[in-house]
Amino acid sequence: MLFSADAMSGSIRLAQTQPAQPPAAAPSPAQPAADATADAQAPGDEPIGNVAAVTGIATVIRNKDSVPLKLKDDIFLNDVLQTSANSSLGVTFNDATTFHLSANSRITVDSYVYEDGGQQNAALFDVAKGTVAFVAAAVAKTGDMKISTPTATLGIRGTTGLIEVLEGASATSRNNVAIKLYPDPDGKVGRIEVNDRAGARIGFLTQGASGFAIRGGGGMRVAAVPLTISPQQALRDQGFVRQVHSAQNVGRQVVTEQRALRRANPASNNPNRTNQPRQPGPQRQNGSPPRPGSPQPGQLNRPGQQPPGAPDRQGPQQQPGVQPRPGLPPQPGVPPRAGQPQQPGVRQGAPGLQRPGLQNKPPLQQRRPALPAPKGKPRKERH
Repeated sequence: MLFSADAMSGSIRLAQTQPAQPPAAAPSPAQPAADATADAQAPGDEPIGNVAAVTGIATVIRNKDSVPLKLKDDIFLNDVLQTSANSSLGVTFNDATTFHLSANSRITVDSYVYEDGGQQNAALFDVAKGTVAFVAAAVAKTGDMKISTPTATLGIRGTTGLIEVLEGASATSRNNVAIKLYPDPDGKVGRIEVNDRAGARIGFLTQGASGFAIRGGGGMRVAAVPLTISPQQALRDQGFVRQVHSAQNVGRQVVTEQRALRRANPASNNPNRTNQPRQPGPQRQNGSPPRPGSPQPGQLNRPGQQPPGAPDRQGPQQQPGVQPRPGLPPQPGVPPRAGQPQQPGVRQGAPGLQRPGLQNKPPLQQRRPALPAPKGKPRKERH
């Protein structure tokens, strides 16, 4: 039995009656497109959307890692997007399709194929829990867009909608999923087709501010029961709808900007790009401090040798082109700095100071002034 619900008039209209088809005999009409989506979509190496709005704490589970999300962050295929308490998240995809996740919500990007102007566009999003508003765009208008829930799969035909999934919802519980249809920003109303998890059609929505409650369990076949939306519920829903429409306006600009940045800087798209390792060897640029113990051009690498006047430590020799430190003798071919006196000779180190690797030389003996020869005893003259 197929129902079309119009909550604005309060009436429920019986649209069509069909015998229930076995699940195996009623495959989803868009199942081939979903398979083509999985085959055509490349692995999640290119962004397919961006964060358009975020408040509080929102995260993405990617490659088993949970990463906090911020404005303009890239979104990839197979990402699991979720919000914490008192948080919200707006995500816009490359075709301008936008989702708004309220607090404690989670969705997964199962598949996404979009080519500007293409006719084979397709997407599948899974709403696992929470209240999620969405506004469809090019994929729904030029291809096949689906949203799955624990009890039903929705075919989106270019419209704005709201999905509510209670915690722990499943096909065997009652009143666990609500689906609502609202007008787009331009006032137009699209269409939401509702199928059970086996693919059998159970209803469709074509009127603004209308909805279904998906019921099942207890041996009952899953059914779409029209909702009566109270004024209080409609007011709350309109707040979610305004937020998703606002996120779409911002998201269009963000997606365009980020796409232009990726095209202008293709090397920055690879998240696995790392800096090249340094090549081994003593070569270094002029003006940079040399590594300890590295030989210098034209100098002998004497173990433990210290430059004259340097502190008592093992260190490198002065490089060509580098100004000598104060107190050091100038290097050959290098003019001394302004104000630096020319040091004649080599200055002796501190007394008693041991230098590693060099034998201590005995201190130089200063030459004493020559002493006059001792006067001998006066000779006795022989007479």
